[in-house]
Amino acid sequence: MSTKRKETTLEERNIIISLYVKGNSLRKIGELVAKSHATIQYIVNKHKKQGTIENKRRSGRPAKLNERDDRFIVRKVKENPFRSAPTIAAELELATGKHVCPKTISNRLKEAGYLSRTARKKPYITKVNRQRRLEFAKKYINKPLEFWKTVIFSDESKFNLWGSDGKRLVWRENGKALNPKNIKTTVKHGGGSVMVWGCMSACGLGNLHFIEGIMDKYAYLNILKLNLKQSAEKFGIADYYHFQQDNDPKHKSYLIKEWLLYNTPHVLETPSQSPDMNVIEHIWGELKRRIRKYVISNKNDLKNALQEEWANIDGNITNNLIASIPRRLQAVIDSKGYPTKY
Repeated sequence: MSTKRKETTLEERNIIISLYVKGNSLRKIGELVAKSHATIQYIVNKHKKQGTIENKRRSGRPAKLNERDDRFIVRKVKENPFRSAPTIAAELELATGKHVCPKTISNRLKEAGYLSRTARKKPYITKVNRQRRLEFAKKYINKPLEFWKTVIFSDESKFNLWGSDGKRLVWRENGKALNPKNIKTTVKHGGGSVMVWGCMSACGLGNLHFIEGIMDKYAYLNILKLNLKQSAEKFGIADYYHFQQDNDPKHKSYLIKEWLLYNTPHVLETPSQSPDMNVIEHIWGELKRRIRKYVISNKNDLKNALQEEWANIDGNITNNLIASIPRRLQAVIDSKGYPTKY
């Protein structure tokens, strides 16, 4: 099967004509530019007869969409990045009468710099909490790493026996994965079979507590009584640690505040809807990845897997997470309180 030869460039043709005008033979020119004798002869003859080295404009199927149509397509994606190509094709036909296939829409979007990607899942953040996140980040951005090594981070999480990752495609430009319009928001504690409370510091992980029944302020108080002091002693910071918790209503109840006042050295409350500023969230993600290798068919299997992998997470991981806090705070400031990559 013959292959299509590569066309000479305009620059190459200019060099060929320049060498010919200077008196070089066609064979010599071919040797100098590494082209065949037939190619050199064709270019020289065309220049003699037509006075040009430009290619004739090729005929072909005219483009169905013009620049105005292209702008229409991009505008629809900017309005709603989750619009599908078939939907945009239908809207274009309604607006212009032009019928094009979804593939054409996809091609136009790719030419404009938009690629179809799975939308990142990030928690929904209200306007009030965006402001609180900014205020917190600015207040603590200059704290030294030694301060963060005295913090015990805590959180609750749910683990599913099974479930879907719920992927959804979004049209977005490169580098704009975390634009609020391109994020698929999630709600924490949405579904699941086993709920746990845990804590960590730069030294490692503290206790992992399985929560049974309703998680109210009384259940939360019981968790703190059973686990917080014991974990702080394990970390070697029992006399001067900062206990971190978010602004969950049960955490802010008078019952909890009073207990913390008399039983902890310091309390650090991070804003609600801020998993990117609570490094233990990474530990939950790590646990979920690790337990995939287990055969889990009931709650007891799930609990056993969680306990085993919790014990296997070493201090290098938690120490690196603590070291990432200044970068996380800066990311919150840079994003003006919106979700970050963390």
